[in-house]
Amino acid sequence: MVRVHLPDGATREIAPASTAADLAASISPSLAKRMVAAAIDGQVRDLSTPLPDGATVELIGRDDPRALELIRHDLAHVLAEAVQSLWPGTKTAIGPAIEHGFYYDFERDTPFTPEDLPVIEQRMREIIAARTPFTCEEWSRDDARAHFHAAGETYKLALLDAIPEGEPVKIYRQGEWLDLCRGPHMRTTGDAGTAFRLTRVAGAYWRGDSNNPMLSRIYGVAFADKATLDAHMTMMAEAEKRDHRRLGREMNLFHFEEVAPGSVFWHPKGWRLFQTLIGYMRDRQEQAGYVEVNSPDIMDRTLWETSGHWQNYRANMFLAETVDDREYALKPMNCPGHMLIYGQGTKSYRDLPLKLAEFGKVHRYEPSGALHGLLRVRSFTQDDAHIYCTPDQLTEECLKVNDLVLSIYRDFGFEDVRIKLSTRPENRIGSDESWDRSEAALREALDRAGHPYTIFEGEGAFYGPKLEYVLRDAIGRDWQCGTLQVDFNLPERFGTTYVAPSGEKLAPVMLHRALFGSLERFTGILIEHHAGHLPLWLAPVQAVVATVTGAADDWAAEVARTLKAAGLRVETDLRNEKIGYKVREHALAKIPVQIALGGREAEERTVTIRRRGATDTTTLSLEDAVQLLMSEAMAPAAAPNEQVSHEGMTE
Repeated sequence: MVRVHLPDGATREIAPASTAADLAASISPSLAKRMVAAAIDGQVRDLSTPLPDGATVELIGRDDPRALELIRHDLAHVLAEAVQSLWPGTKTAIGPAIEHGFYYDFERDTPFTPEDLPVIEQRMREIIAARTPFTCEEWSRDDARAHFHAAGETYKLALLDAIPEGEPVKIYRQGEWLDLCRGPHMRTTGDAGTAFRLTRVAGAYWRGDSNNPMLSRIYGVAFADKATLDAHMTMMAEAEKRDHRRLGREMNLFHFEEVAPGSVFWHPKGWRLFQTLIGYMRDRQEQAGYVEVNSPDIMDRTLWETSGHWQNYRANMFLAETVDDREYALKPMNCPGHMLIYGQGTKSYRDLPLKLAEFGKVHRYEPSGALHGLLRVRSFTQDDAHIYCTPDQLTEECLKVNDLVLSIYRDFGFEDVRIKLSTRPENRIGSDESWDRSEAALREALDRAGHPYTIFEGEGAFYGPKLEYVLRDAIGRDWQCGTLQVDFNLPERFGTTYVAPSGEKLAPVMLHRALFGSLERFTGILIEHHAGHLPLWLAPVQAVVATVTGAADDWAAEVARTLKAAGLRVETDLRNEKIGYKVREHALAKIPVQIALGGREAEERTVTIRRRGATDTTTLSLEDAVQLLMSEAMAPAAAPNEQVSHEGMTE
C-alpha cells in the first residue's frame, strides 16, 4: 500500500499506482466531483498523476485560487483548438496563462481581426460544452518530431528542441486535438468554464525577437466566475476611458515619434506638469536633508565595469564608440556617477548620512513591442537619490525613506500602498554575508515600522535586495513605483570610504532610493488615476478666463494678469464663440476652473467661477477669487520630520 499525508495531518493508505483522482474518490464521491487538480508535495499536478509513497497531497477545487491559472491555461488550449478547427493550416506557437487571462500566438497568412473574435469565442464555448477530457501522454522525441513535422508545426518543433535532454516530452490531448505542453491541466475542457472573453488581437514576434517572424496573438481574459469577469470588464472599460495616451492628446500634453521610439516629446502644458512634479519632489527632498547633484549622461565603459553594469546589464544599455576607439554607455542608472561625486574629498562619520539626489535622465533598451506610452519608455527621468550612511544609521535611514515615500503617495491621492521585499537573485555580486546583512536591515525596518509586506524570492537587483512600493489606483490596478535598495557592494567596488571615530577608513552603506521612480511613468499613472482631472495644484493650466462678449475683453486681460501675478497658471479665451462652446472645449481639456466674464462682470469688476464637472457657478470679487484659488493651488507641503500614519497599510 501507498501512504499519503493530508493537509489536516491525517494519513491515508491507498493502492499502489493510485492517482490523486483515486484518492479523492476514496474520501468521498462528492469530493471527487468537485476536485480539478492536486498539490503533491506543494506542486500543482493533474488529478491523473500517480501518488508516490509518503507524499503530502492537497486536493484542489475549482474555486481554489490555485485553480485560476489552470482555468486560464486550459482556455489557451481551447482557443488554439478553436482556431485550428475554424482555419485549418494555422500554425500554433505558444499559449501561456498570464495575469487576468491568457493568449495564444499563431502564424496565419491573413492576420486575425477583431471581427474574428466572436466567431472564435462561439467555437470555444462549443468545445467547453463537449467536456472533452484532458489526457497527458509521454512521447519519445522522435515520435513528437515526426508528428509536428507532418503537421507543419514548425514552432512546436523549435519548442521541442528546447526541452532539455532527460526531461520528458509531454503531450496533452483533448479529443483529437493535441499540444506540446508541460501541464498541468484540469479534468476536462468543461472545467475551464465560460467566464472568459477574447479581448484583442496584436502582432508579436516569435520569442520577442524582431528578427523573427511576426505572429498573430489573440488575448483573452478569464476568471472563475461570471461576476468577477463582469467586474473586470467594467474596470477595463473604465481603464480605456482613462488611457493616458488618449488623455494626453486631448489635454495637449505630449506625443511620440518613430524617430525616437520610447522617448517623449513634451508639449508646453505637459512639460509644465512634469516640472511641477519635479518642483514638488525637490521641496520634499530638501526638507528631508537631501542635496541635489547632477552627473553626466554618457560615461566610459570602465566605470560600468567597476559598477558591474557592464557584466550584468549591458543588454539593456545604449552603447557608443568614438573615433579614438573608446567605448561609452548612456547611463541606465545614476548610482555610478554618484559614487564618483561622493569620492571627491575625504568623508568623516560626522558627514554621514550624506543624501545625494538627482533628477537624472537615464536610458534603457526596451523591446519595441514592450513600449507603451509613458508607462514603458526607453528614456526617462528618475527622482534618484543615494544615501551614504554608517551601519548603525542604516535601519533609521530605511525608516525615514519608508515614511517619506508613503507621505508623498498620499499627497497624490494614493492611500492603498503595498510593499514587496525582493531578495537576492542568482545573478548577483557580493558575498552571502553582505546579502544577509542587507536583507536583514530591510526586514528590521519594516518590522519596526509595523508594515506588512510580501517576500519575492530572487527578484532583487544584482547588487542588493530592495523594497518595492506598489500603488493601487482609483480603479483597482496595481503600479510598482518607488524602490529602496540596500547596497554593501558598490561602495566596496569603488573603494569608497569614510573615516570612523577610531580613525579607520570604512566603506559606507549605500541606499539606492527612488520615490516616483520614473517621472514619465508616474505622470502616466497620475493621469489615469485621476482620469485627467488633476487636482488644481498639479493642473498645467489651472484656470481659463473666457469672455461671453467682446465688451469684457479688457476686464479679462486684467483678471488674467492679476491671477498670473499671484502665481496661478492661467490662459485667456477671447474668441468670438458662444460661451457654451468654450465651456465644453475647456472641459474636454480637463481645465479645473473656468472664469466666465460678461458685460455685468466687467461693469461690477467681479468674476464668475465654474468648477470642472459642476453646473452651478459662483460670483466673487476678483480679490476674493484670487485668495480662494491661491489657497487651493498650493502644493502639499509636509512639515519636516513628518511621521506617516501606518494605518490602512495592506499586504
